[in-house]
Amino acid sequence: MLNVLDEFTHECLAIRVGHRLKAADVIDLLSDLFILRGVPAHIRSDNGPEFVAKAVQDWIAAVGAKTAYIAPGSPWENGYVESFNARLRDELLDGEIFYSLREAEVVIESWRRHYNTVRPHASLGFRPPAPGLVLPAFAAWPAALRAPASPSAQAVAPRPTLN
Repeated sequence: MLNVLDEFTHECLAIRVGHRLKAADVIDLLSDLFILRGVPAHIRSDNGPEFVAKAVQDWIAAVGAKTAYIAPGSPWENGYVESFNARLRDELLDGEIFYSLREAEVVIESWRRHYNTVRPHASLGFRPPAPGLVLPAFAAWPAALRAPASPSAQAVAPRPTLN
């Protein structure tokens, strides 16, 4: 799996599932995300062969981003992704058996959407990073608790006259 996370919002932007992922898969996924969300200033990753490939490095430089590779054997430099991977394993992968790649894609994408829109994150004040619905603070109050409109603001209908 190739997990792409936004370190600022803590949103999981994508999870690419495959039997093996290569540099072309990284470029394909990142190009889709850059079209949708814009090009980030930096891309942090480990030193896996799919990330340090010359094609990926050249492509990242060509789009105007910079790489921020973590040192080999230093997972603490990428703590948020390591934490995300642990949650993905604990909450989903340890309890599932996938019988096909397509089944894995569907189930993992469903979990990713739940992670982003429903699941509370302690680091975000127990809110999800990308809630499906955002209400203004007072919009959820029942109508009875809202202050009534002033009489001058209420429209007065004219009385019908009989001739």
